[in-house]
Amino acid sequence: MEEVKPFDIARRLKNDENLNIIDVREDNEVETGKIPGAKHIPLGEILTRLDELDKEKEYIMVCRSGNRSSLASEWLTEKGFKVKNMVGGMSNWESDME
Repeated sequence: MEEVKPFDIARRLKNDENLNIIDVREDNEVETGKIPGAKHIPLGEILTRLDELDKEKEYIMVCRSGNRSSLASEWLTEKGFKVKNMVGGMSNWESDME
């Protein structure tokens, strides 16, 4: 599975790149802030919400530390999606949040 670092995502967002970020944390975690533009789909719902995703797009999976997003990345890869896991998760995020 391909991985990406939080500072790379922050740099790409500052350069106005259109990224498809999926935050798989729970509702109460996302309430504390998320990456601007990230779509929230809790890990437990990811496989039942595949119709919301496009296999032609690349997705960056995010959670608190990188473990749940790694699992989500594996599941989506098995379903034919192009995904990258943000290593270190939001614990290592040092840029803007919404």
